[in-house]
Amino acid sequence: MTAIFVTSLTEGGGKTSICAGLAQHMVGEGKKVGFMKPVTMEGVDSDALLMKNVLSLAESPEDISPFIGDSRKISGIVKQTYDRISKDKDIVIIEGPGSAGEAAQKMAAAVNAKVIIVGGPEESPGAKMIVAQKLFGKNLLGVILNKVPVSFVEGLRDKATAAFKEAGIKVLGLLPEDRALFTLTVSELADGINGEILNSAEKSGELAENIMLGAMTVDTGPLYFGRKENKVAVLRSERSDMQLAALQTSTRGLVISGEQKPLPQVMGEAVKKDVPIIMAGDDVTTIVSNIEDTMARTRFSVEKLPRISTIITEYLDLPALGKALGIKA
Repeated sequence: MTAIFVTSLTEGGGKTSICAGLAQHMVGEGKKVGFMKPVTMEGVDSDALLMKNVLSLAESPEDISPFIGDSRKISGIVKQTYDRISKDKDIVIIEGPGSAGEAAQKMAAAVNAKVIIVGGPEESPGAKMIVAQKLFGKNLLGVILNKVPVSFVEGLRDKATAAFKEAGIKVLGLLPEDRALFTLTVSELADGINGEILNSAEKSGELAENIMLGAMTVDTGPLYFGRKENKVAVLRSERSDMQLAALQTSTRGLVISGEQKPLPQVMGEAVKKDVPIIMAGDDVTTIVSNIEDTMARTRFSVEKLPRISTIITEYLDLPALGKALGIKA
């Protein structure tokens, strides 16, 4: 049995997506993979539920995200839960807190887990990383630098590897920033703007990879909206011409500002093409601001799994990781 503990130095580093990508890869290699994410707030963690779905886990949500209300009981709760969920598994991936501190060290040590630290592109073997290295000791496998701008990946790889190697830390991979991992589903977008989905709700789980505002003139509508695929278009309620133009192109949803409902021909075309229309009472500027705020809080979702799995396979040093874990990866 192998336990992998994934933590980071700051929140929002991308731990969940990396856990999901690693889990999916290992399942593909024929491994039985378990998951848990200890939490310090009561209630089942949404990331844990996502992983339960991704891995088709039989364990209860309470075991996948055990609640730790007393920091003095961290080791005992993690060990007891781990013993229950690991019985028929080859590997258990544990998502730790967004702070590679004392609590994370206790969690990892309780099950003698191998540790991976997720950092950003600006990460260096500075004070925080050195403290983490000392906390985890020989069980620290290395660091993954996540969300690296694509144009920087090649140039940064050798430089980062050398700097961390000098500090005695292995760089397991540099994962490029990918727009698809920061996108919202149509449903998440609708919730973020307090919008009402009028039709084709079954399509609201699709990813809105681009956001476009209405063009200024009628004759450039189809050409304008054809520039981006898999988009959500934000349009004023009185611009039925622009709404119809957007529906002639690759569109995942229409957001209509104002109180005026779409004309019957617009509704008919949207229903025909299974494109959800979202009514939002605010003006376009407010809607766009709310979308930006929602995107800043976006979380990993199952729709993004194929993309992170591809990134993990292409950019992570899986042979080195497998060797360190004593498994084929």
